[in-house]
Amino acid sequence: MKNRINFKNRIPFVVILCALTLATAGCGNEAGDTETSDSANDESLTKIVLVLDYLPNTNHTGIYVARDKGYYAEEGLDADIIEPADNAVTTLIATGKGDYGISFQEDVTYALTSDDPLPIKAIATIIQHNTSGFASYEGKNITRPKEFEGKVYAGWGAPSEEAVIQAVMEADGGDFSKLTVVTSDGSGYASLTDKVDLNWIFWGWDGIAAERDGVPLNYIELTQFDERLDYYTPVIIASDEKLKNDPNVTRAFLSATKRGYEYAIEHPEEAAEILSKYAEGYDTEMLIESQKYLNEKYIDDAESWGVMRDEVWDRYTAFMREYGLISSDISASDCYTNEFLSAGQ
Repeated sequence: MKNRINFKNRIPFVVILCALTLATAGCGNEAGDTETSDSANDESLTKIVLVLDYLPNTNHTGIYVARDKGYYAEEGLDADIIEPADNAVTTLIATGKGDYGISFQEDVTYALTSDDPLPIKAIATIIQHNTSGFASYEGKNITRPKEFEGKVYAGWGAPSEEAVIQAVMEADGGDFSKLTVVTSDGSGYASLTDKVDLNWIFWGWDGIAAERDGVPLNYIELTQFDERLDYYTPVIIASDEKLKNDPNVTRAFLSATKRGYEYAIEHPEEAAEILSKYAEGYDTEMLIESQKYLNEKYIDDAESWGVMRDEVWDRYTAFMREYGLISSDISASDCYTNEFLSAGQ
């Protein structure tokens, strides 16, 4: 499940392609009228294009810290940060319209097992554990998946979405057929006090925002009911061609990005202030709360930021296979690599 943040001002795909073309040609980035080039006038730097999954949020804090603190420039990189069209990141990266992108474990698996596989690979995870779950308005007293029966869930119609809901309901003795699934109108947690009973949210963003808006929620984490749902979301991806042709650039990019997240962990309030320059329209105090929540999640029980494990990929692949989301198995080694996280390799 992706981190579904309710942004209404998405950028059309054709505009993104134009912006990416300009960035790759060294003409800068005009997306959102915000200059996000690390050092736009320094021709000695290697230009790279990073494609986000959505508009800037606390999943991306380390990236903006790395840019703002000059970490990319110190690694010899001029980083353009581009905001994408919906669900286009894997295709953009696979076709060379961006060098690196923010995606999700499920999207990488879909891309690699499709009838026309995309030549991409995950190269780092931003967060170690899935921090998403199901939210309901506290006053409706929905405290476990079995109690989803007879309720209304608003989502986005993704096959994986319904498979996950079915799995957690069945694990708790519930009947998925008794849940009504409708398409979200984009209002998010605000709809939970009315005709909608359930949303799928990421607590570090929507959960905190809801509480600040005076909408108390009951929250049920996915990982309580099936360990296979503890997958990586989001991840950083690159194309096979990029990894083969520019391994040192990739190491430099990840080195700077890792420094950015490590700085954010040590300085959450300052990091949130940096992010606020790019996450327009959000209260800085909300960003600080979100940042403090995620700071414990970036590395968590891993040896260092970004590192991924076979069992996480294999477990969710098995889940996707069991629920018919993919038609063939794929090994973890075909989906991700930790190779570029160490400058010494």
